[in-house]
Amino acid sequence: MPLYLNEDQAMLQDSARPFMAEQAPVAHLRKFRDMDCKDGFSHDLWKQFGEMGFTGILASEDDGGLGMGHVEAGVVLEEIGRNLTPSPFLTTSVAGVTALNEAAASLREKYLPGIIGGETVLALAIDESAKHRPERIAMKAERSGNGFKLSGKKQFVVQGGSADALIVAARTGGSAGETDGLTLFAVDKNAANMSMESARLLDSAMAAHIEFDGVEVTADAVVGEVDQGWSVLKKVLAATRVGSASEMIGVGSGAMDMTVDYLKERKQFGRLIGEFQALQHRAAHLYSEMEIARAAVLKAQQLLDEGSDDAELWVSIAKAKAGATSDLAVREGVQMHGGMGMTDEYDIGLYMKRDRALAEFLGDANYHANRVAELSGY
Repeated sequence: MPLYLNEDQAMLQDSARPFMAEQAPVAHLRKFRDMDCKDGFSHDLWKQFGEMGFTGILASEDDGGLGMGHVEAGVVLEEIGRNLTPSPFLTTSVAGVTALNEAAASLREKYLPGIIGGETVLALAIDESAKHRPERIAMKAERSGNGFKLSGKKQFVVQGGSADALIVAARTGGSAGETDGLTLFAVDKNAANMSMESARLLDSAMAAHIEFDGVEVTADAVVGEVDQGWSVLKKVLAATRVGSASEMIGVGSGAMDMTVDYLKERKQFGRLIGEFQALQHRAAHLYSEMEIARAAVLKAQQLLDEGSDDAELWVSIAKAKAGATSDLAVREGVQMHGGMGMTDEYDIGLYMKRDRALAEFLGDANYHANRVAELSGY
């Protein structure tokens, strides 16, 4: 399949790009950062996402969504990254909807209408330590009456404090390090015996450390099948990882564009600094790396949409390459801005902060480079 957007996808891009630039530019992020917003994003903007149809991209038409794929979700996420738009799109419309697509009709009917309408927010509660290691989930889900009792802790749950429900991975069998015996649950925010401690991340987004002390859920809260949650979790992780890679492409592109504009404006020694060949070479190298990373991400999205067996490998290729390239873009951006790049007056530093937060989300470049090696038989 050609590595470029088709006509419908390009039309979606033409819709998403001006919307993000006008309704939620970098100034929008600064506003919510400076007001110390407890959620870190605008619920009014989230409602506008729903009105634009973005929130239901991955939901099926039968459930009221658009029935599109990961390429289309990536189009929206790239523009979110380009403008550093604070929103729960990745955790809700990508991770949450992917999980709900594997759930019973009762759960879909409970949550999808609110998500599609831009009213409901979901969060993904997977990690239990400082680093992303989904195979090591140890949180217990013990049978209790007609349901389960959840006990354990989850760390750095992005949008956890503002979520209406959490998609929680817990162990109904087996032991930490095994993929068998995992089960996913949809846990309502008002569940008893659940406590949260909010944490503001480097990029001003909000996360939560959550403790489950015998939280009771019914059997209807199970997403997929009991003990077979790994098959659902793999789909959720693949969708969210490639989604975060798309957002990193946007972050890197935004940082690169800002830097190139600065090279055309800043004068040193009586000349525009963009006239110095050394900086031209660095800008050209960055552009080529961004295009390679964008192609890798698009390839992964296309394979996911096709249901290819190679999708898992390419998702990690995309996350590793996007992570390394976005890191290059923000570091080069700060350096080429000189000392001013280290100040809050210029937006380039905000791009570096978003890049660092996204890089750690669901596995950094080193984690996914290692997965590429393992999946390739090394």
